[in-house]
Amino acid sequence: MALSTVGVIFSHINDDNLPELSHHRTMASVPFGGRYRLIDFALSNMVNSGITTVGIVTKNNYQSLIDHLGSGKDWDLARKYGGIILLPPYSDETEQLYTTRLEGLMGITGFLNHRSEEYVVISDCDGIAHMDIADIVRFHEEKGADITMVYHEETHVSSTYYITLQPDDTGRIRELKINPKAEGKLNLYVNVMVMSRQFLINTIQSAVQRGFSSFGRDILAKNVDTLRIFGYKFEGYYAAVNSLADYHRHSLELLQKPVRDELFGARDIYTKVRDSAPSKYLEGASVKDSLISDGCVIEGTVENSVLFRGVKVGKGSVIRNSIVMQDSVIGENVRLDCVITDKNAVVRDGRTLAGCAELPYFIPKGRML
Repeated sequence: MALSTVGVIFSHINDDNLPELSHHRTMASVPFGGRYRLIDFALSNMVNSGITTVGIVTKNNYQSLIDHLGSGKDWDLARKYGGIILLPPYSDETEQLYTTRLEGLMGITGFLNHRSEEYVVISDCDGIAHMDIADIVRFHEEKGADITMVYHEETHVSSTYYITLQPDDTGRIRELKINPKAEGKLNLYVNVMVMSRQFLINTIQSAVQRGFSSFGRDILAKNVDTLRIFGYKFEGYYAAVNSLADYHRHSLELLQKPVRDELFGARDIYTKVRDSAPSKYLEGASVKDSLISDGCVIEGTVENSVLFRGVKVGKGSVIRNSIVMQDSVIGENVRLDCVITDKNAVVRDGRTLAGCAELPYFIPKGRML
């Protein structure tokens, strides 16, 4: 990247949107697509754009995130200077756990002050997309923007907190609304923004002095007329994971070749590499329109589903429209339809479990049914 940029990723800020899967882990480490975690998309977008230092803001339940990231070598971020830097929930300025994005940014001012990069790109982990961060930073610089917010045109919003943008012909945001009641096409902010590092530091210091707590309401919404806030329209595939139904729907969208090609075709999405044996398809196995990861053993039928590493499917079982996570065991003569199992779940012989697209049946981590 010709432009000097540091990345900041909030690993947890949307945990409440997906309580079923974030109960034992943070949003960033929610498994997706058979072998990935949600953070892999935000992190890979930054790495592919030449960003070599990424601060990851943590809060709680981040042991699995630490295990996943390791030294950062799988993202080429195992570096003597920079690389992946975990930013703990407590800072020198406070002994209290932060509750908002702005308070979280206040807690990482030390990290920001010690960096030398010109720009900061801030991203959450609730979005699945293949973005060119370098292009967004170039747009930010060309417009002379104070803040650049990335948005995507949507007709459906499932989040309990969202921001819509209304740009003019130049791209400058003239109207910014939080949780508006609106129908039709919306310019939905996708929780990716760019600003200069010094501007962010000054904004945080000013917010502290004024006793502000909300970045969206106190900084963005109140200053849309005075700050040069621009909107960058992202035209590609974007999937927001704001509910278990979203997670189910977007997981099954990976079975569509155009979606896979856009997410994984042009540039790699990096993840932790595991050396697993190939999957085994035993006599009687039938697999159609599904993603099957390494190390699975299948004797039954799998249709329109995603199986993570090490899943076992017993003889006579039929799995449809489901997501079965790592090392889960599906017994014999089981029927699953619209089911999501967390890791290490066990479904005993003869069980029939079904949900629907709007309300998938969920089996928690390690649960036996």
